[in-house]
Amino acid sequence: GILIYIFIFMYGTMVMRGVIEEKTNRIVEIIISSVKPFQLMIGKIIGVALVGLTQFILWIFLTIIISSIAELAFLDASSMGTKINSTEQSIILAQIASVTAGINLTQIFFSFIFYFLAGYLMYSSLFAAVGSAVDAEADTQQFILPITIPLILSFILIQPIMENPDGTLAFWMSIIPFTSPIIMMVRLPFGIANWELLLSMSILISTFLASTWLAGKIYRTGILMYGKKISYKELWKWLKY
Repeated sequence: GILIYIFIFMYGTMVMRGVIEEKTNRIVEIIISSVKPFQLMIGKIIGVALVGLTQFILWIFLTIIISSIAELAFLDASSMGTKINSTEQSIILAQIASVTAGINLTQIFFSFIFYFLAGYLMYSSLFAAVGSAVDAEADTQQFILPITIPLILSFILIQPIMENPDGTLAFWMSIIPFTSPIIMMVRLPFGIANWELLLSMSILISTFLASTWLAGKIYRTGILMYGKKISYKELWKWLKY
């Protein structure tokens, strides 16, 4: 959950800064002559997502390699009797087995990939819309705060939800799409019903499609607008165009 929180912030901000840079350097005026604004926005979002996935894959391979080396070193040390005897080794293995028993690691892995991608795609479309509406990064604060409040709230409530993963608060925060990418990952190791997981995923996908459509309407208007301080009232007008 914490990893998803960090990467949504990191990659979403990367998308927003890229949009602002293209807009302030007037590069976007040339690009828009070849592609539609919505295509440009989606291309940037998907491009950064592929960067994130590439990093994930590298980290997975490195983790496997490091774990294998550590395991070999552990077995060598235990066989030589330099660090741990067979009884202590059995106790440690039993403790590891008791911790992981009943946890569906495959479900957690694929859920992590899904919630990272879906959560990132939803939030990055909103970050891209913010980037297209302003002329400098200093002007983004008033628009970023409402977007990031659900993420920050999810991060703060991780510990209380771990203490009561089946409570009403945990259930609704794992269903609401703006908090579900983090909170559902917190609840998964404790075991949840399949219909809750499917409902959460379906709502998240639907919200991603809706947020991308709305962000596209803001993006296509704001990307070529310069020198004007944008308000929420102005954004509402762009959505109605």
